[in-house]
Amino acid sequence: MRSSLEQSLKTLRLSGLASSLEVRLVEARGNHLEHEEFLELLLADELAVRSSRLVERRVRAAMFRELKSLDEFDFAFNPSIKRKQVFDLATCKFVRDKADVLLLGPPGVGKSFLAQAIGHAAIKCSFVVLYRSVFDLARDFMNEETLGDESNKMLTRYLKPDLLIIDDMGMKQLPRRSGEYLLEIIMRRHENRSTLMTSNRPLEDWAKLIGDVPSATAILDRFLQHAAIINITGKSYRLRNRGKADEKGRPAADDRAGSPQEDTAAEGAVASEAASAR
Repeated sequence: MRSSLEQSLKTLRLSGLASSLEVRLVEARGNHLEHEEFLELLLADELAVRSSRLVERRVRAAMFRELKSLDEFDFAFNPSIKRKQVFDLATCKFVRDKADVLLLGPPGVGKSFLAQAIGHAAIKCSFVVLYRSVFDLARDFMNEETLGDESNKMLTRYLKPDLLIIDDMGMKQLPRRSGEYLLEIIMRRHENRSTLMTSNRPLEDWAKLIGDVPSATAILDRFLQHAAIINITGKSYRLRNRGKADEKGRPAADDRAGSPQEDTAAEGAVASEAASAR
C-alpha cells in the first residue's frame, strides 16, 4: 500500500478499510471486479469493523456482571424455562415496543444469566443497555451527597438506556429514599423505554423490600401494565453440576457455575434475611 494512501486512510479514520485493502486488491485483480463492486466490498469491511467496535463499547458501558450468551445456557436442565419464549425476548421486539419483562423465581435458577444474555442480544440489535443489580442501585442512591446535586445525573443514567436491567430484586431491602427514586425511574421509563427486572420474591413482598407501600403499589401498577411475567421454578442452575462432581469424587463446591462474587453476594443476602427473620 502506498504510504500516501495509508496516511489518507488514517486521517479519515478508515482503519477497517485499511486493514482489508491489500486482500481486496488481490481479490479485485483475480476476479476482475467492477469499480463499484470493489468499492462496495471496501465499505462493507469498514462498516463491519465499526459495528464490532460499537458493540464492544456498548458492552463495556452496559456494565454486565458477566458477559453471557443464550447459546451457553443449558435449557435442558430446567424444563420450566421455555426456550422459545426466551429467544423471542432476545429478538428485542419488547424493546422496540417499549414493553417490560419480569423474571420471577427462587435464587440460582438462571434469572441473572438470562437477563444479561438478553441484554447482550439487545446490544447486538443496536440498543443501548444498562445492567444494575439491586445492590448497585442501592449504592447509587443511598449516599446523601449523591441524592443532592448529583441526583439528576444519576437519574439520567437510569433513564437514558433503551433497556434497563435491574437484577436481584428481593435479595436486599432498599435503603431509605431508594423507593422514591425507583418509582421515578419506573414512572419516567413507563411507555418510553423498556425495563427488565428479576426478582426472587413474590410481588406482594415488594412493599416490605422497598419500605414504602404507596411507592411499591405505584411501581407495580406501571411496571406490570405492559410487562411479560416469566415464572421460573426448579433447582439451582448454578449447582446443576454438583452431582457430576460428586460422582467423580471431587468436592462439589469446586464445580460451581456461578462466579465467586455472585455466590458470596447471594450467601450474604441469605444470611441477612435470616438475621432479619430472627
